[in-house]
Amino acid sequence: MDFLCQDCATLWTVSGEQNASSDTAISAAPDTEAEAIRCLQCGSMRVICHAELSSLNIAHIDCDAFFAAVEKRDNPDIRGKPVIVGGGDRRGVVAAACYVARINGVRSAMPIFQARKLCPNAVIIAPNMAKYAKAGKQIRSLMETLTPQVEPLSIDEAFLDLSGTQSLHGMAGARSVAKLILRIEQEVGVHASVGLSYNKFLAKIASDLKKPRGFAIIGKAEAESFLAQQPIGMIWGVGTTMRNKLLKSGIHKIGDLQQYSQTELVARYGSIGERLYNFCRARDNRRVSPSGPAKSISAETTFDHDVSEQAILSRGLWILTEKVSARLKKSGVGAGGVTLKLKTSAFKTITRSLKLVDPSQMAEELFSCVDGLLHKALAELPKATAFRLIGMAATRLLDATQADQPNLSDLASPARMKRLKVETAMDDLRKRFGKGSIKKGRGLRP
Repeated sequence: MDFLCQDCATLWTVSGEQNASSDTAISAAPDTEAEAIRCLQCGSMRVICHAELSSLNIAHIDCDAFFAAVEKRDNPDIRGKPVIVGGGDRRGVVAAACYVARINGVRSAMPIFQARKLCPNAVIIAPNMAKYAKAGKQIRSLMETLTPQVEPLSIDEAFLDLSGTQSLHGMAGARSVAKLILRIEQEVGVHASVGLSYNKFLAKIASDLKKPRGFAIIGKAEAESFLAQQPIGMIWGVGTTMRNKLLKSGIHKIGDLQQYSQTELVARYGSIGERLYNFCRARDNRRVSPSGPAKSISAETTFDHDVSEQAILSRGLWILTEKVSARLKKSGVGAGGVTLKLKTSAFKTITRSLKLVDPSQMAEELFSCVDGLLHKALAELPKATAFRLIGMAATRLLDATQADQPNLSDLASPARMKRLKVETAMDDLRKRFGKGSIKKGRGLRP
């Protein structure tokens, strides 16, 4: 049986009689529950034991309540208090909540007014994305000192493939990742949880099992039996709609799903049936893909009051499109598609997407397409529908050299190329005199 101390990253193996050396000693027999074991290297009882601990190589690292943790790191006065990061007004939503606030029922994406009712003594802080991004980059750099095989999922979480790191660092992957977590705590000042397994699906599940500051393992020997007892919503890709379909079919736990063949699941649920079949049996062949390119660039805003007027929605959409366009240009990519996002006053989310005939990174071109989606969406909905949020995303990203190319229609009607020249000239002025130096009228308040 392999043992690992989370507090000093000491790893040892015990077989037969207990070894008394300081690097391998434990204070209980090998078959004792991990909670009863004390590390004789540092005295900690945060000891993990698992027969496969030294052979598992796929890790998922997820920082605990990241935004709130960064705020507590920088302000000692709030460290023992419930902290909520999010919009401070009534229309704002919770971006992150520390575990003290979560005990009171506060959750991400919850309206701020509801969070205040649940936790009236909470400290509410406006998000500081620049600060969080800086901490996220520090964490990413530390991860990459362990392995180049890092696949980021967000600013504060990533998959790591530890295969081959044993010969590089002279220790098992489990010990390397435990040392990495200690470095994150010491150098960045936030805590993280780890899930370790033999594939990404299980590693992601494991990282949530013992939060905060946890280290959980799912090995091959127990993977299927462990999954069998879990709720069906634990499977990646099973959202509210699919979960309701499964529940109506009497499938409540993953074990219920394990009773069906692949043919039956595909016949019932289409292409997702194959994924359900494999995941419920702990199978996942996806590889850790290091730092893949962004799949989309987006922006959204929550209105101060519910909005139903098309003109106000279009103006908000234009401002968002300008932001997305600027990010496309800065990143050297263009958009091959656009997506509109609306959230009604009843919190129903509506999305519409469109593939562009001519890829672009220009705000005018993107706006004409996404505003067209807005017009169609409003025509399909009841006239009284009001919206609390609007957003847009540039999708199907490609190299900027493939965007905004002249086409045959420009010869007959040069208006498009004229618009592109005007926007390019405006971009040049903004570079010289600042972002707010020149604006189009549609972005101004009436």
